[in-house]
Amino acid sequence: MKVLLLVDLQNDFLPGGSFPVKVGNEIFPAINRLLDYPFDIIIATKDWHPADHGSFAANHHKAVGEKIMLNGLEQILWPDHCIQDTHGSEFSQKWDSEIVDKIIYKGTEKSIDSYSAFFDNAMKKATGLDEFLKEIHAKELYIAGLTTDYCVKYSVLDALNLGYTVYVVTDASRAINLSPNDGDEALTEMQQEGAHLITSQDL
Repeated sequence: MKVLLLVDLQNDFLPGGSFPVKVGNEIFPAINRLLDYPFDIIIATKDWHPADHGSFAANHHKAVGEKIMLNGLEQILWPDHCIQDTHGSEFSQKWDSEIVDKIIYKGTEKSIDSYSAFFDNAMKKATGLDEFLKEIHAKELYIAGLTTDYCVKYSVLDALNLGYTVYVVTDASRAINLSPNDGDEALTEMQQEGAHLITSQDL
């Protein structure tokens, strides 16, 4: 069973959104190519934050990029983004989200962030994704989306730790790059941990 996992293809992470990846729109030719392939299941994640989420800089009267301790973990402060039931939290219309079989919501608890599609950042609460994948006997995950250096990376690392065979679709992913090399370093880390780096055309 081969599963395509699309990470956070939401309006706020694209140009014009509140927390844009500057080159985020570059992924959609590859994303749409993936959607034409015969995956058994297509899953998409959504960042799904309450308005008072603890990762939002504005809620602490601090600047974006500052770090605080949140629920015992170091937390980078971000712009308000992907607030539940807002336009920014909706899937971009640059891809056909109607064909998604299951949506996984993450970042729903105000006191802790959740980069990974599987767990919150403290790994105390699961999203239900691993349980679902085990129910359908999935073994292979093909992961793409936004961003390479955060939500894609942590989803990949958790998937590897849970025993899945993981392929990262590099041309269908982009990094936020708070530091210029963050995306490249994330790809290297994922590969060193056992992920396979491929492109959409390799499939």
